Amino acid sequence: MLDEQQFKKYCDQTLESLNKALSRVSDQLDFEADMNNGALSIEFEDPPAKFVVSPNTPVRQIWVSAHSRSFKLDWNEEKQSFLLPDTGQSLQELIAEHISQQIQQEVKL
Repeated sequence: MLDEQQFKKYCDQTLESLNKALSRVSDQLDFEADMNNGALSIEFEDPPAKFVVSPNTPVRQIWVSAHSRSFKLDWNEEKQSFLLPDTGQSLQELIAEHISQQIQQEVKL
């Protein structure tokens, strides 16, 4: 298991990378991504929705809330990425999938 300092480093890098990817596509796809106090929120107007991506330091996971579900991603040392244990999806893949569902248009991050 990662120690707290390693977790924060990897988590910060991951969320920053995701935020940059979202910033590149958000204007064209009509949603807003905002990083605040270490958590990333993604908001949609039509239809209204909000996704939240946040670190959970005590358990060393990144938690995602989207479409009334929650997802818990663990650090994978081999892939050097936070992955969804059941599917092996990366955080960016998971978010892209849910944004695509929300706006009814395929999104690549």
